[in-house]
Amino acid sequence: MSAQAYVSAGRTETGKVRRLNEDALLVREDAGLWVVADGLGGHSAGDHASGLIVQRLAALQRPDDVCDFIDAIDDALEQVNAELLRFAAEREVDLIGSTVVVLVHDPAFMACAWVGDSRVYRWGDGGLRQITADHVHGQKDDETRFNTGPPGGQNAPAPGALTKAVGAQEPLFVDWVVAESVPGTRFVLCSDGINKEIDDGELGAECERGRDPQSLVARLFELALGRAGRDNVTAVVVDLKE
Repeated sequence: MSAQAYVSAGRTETGKVRRLNEDALLVREDAGLWVVADGLGGHSAGDHASGLIVQRLAALQRPDDVCDFIDAIDDALEQVNAELLRFAAEREVDLIGSTVVVLVHDPAFMACAWVGDSRVYRWGDGGLRQITADHVHGQKDDETRFNTGPPGGQNAPAPGALTKAVGAQEPLFVDWVVAESVPGTRFVLCSDGINKEIDDGELGAECERGRDPQSLVARLFELALGRAGRDNVTAVVVDLKE
């Protein structure tokens, strides 16, 4: 996998409120693979969950066929899901989990996977568009929690509860979407520490200013940490070269 088709940068910070950074990221230009994982701070050991996701995806070897690579990513996330469920049961805690977003480059397309409410945005012709769909019931507050009760009646999900997370339940369903691999297109992967402080309109305006990925990441952190910084902050920017 040649790194000449794209340039990227990423960063993660604890933020101004949380004591622990439970986010993790992966930038693998050698494999055309980028990942952001956000451990569930409303539950136990979110840093372990996000770190395990990144560790397993970092260890994957990219085969020649992109479909085989996508299958390997699915398999790795399923294995992590099962391990986190066992770990939570051993520790006798309700849940140890994480959200995740994954971006895979192929000359013909960009493949994006996600579980939870971390996001991938695409910026190009037509402006900014979120290409993931948050797995959240209603409006979320500052603390990310998974709905652990069954649906329906008094046990319906609380407003803002995640409906999917790695480590939450079996089987794990990973959503995938395909976007065009067009030179000049920009992708932004982020945990909700970004979109809590920066709305989509402002994010689109920052993407349009033509900064390189490293400079754009620095600007997003300047904005997020210059405000409330309520959550861990993580962003990865991938530009497809023209």
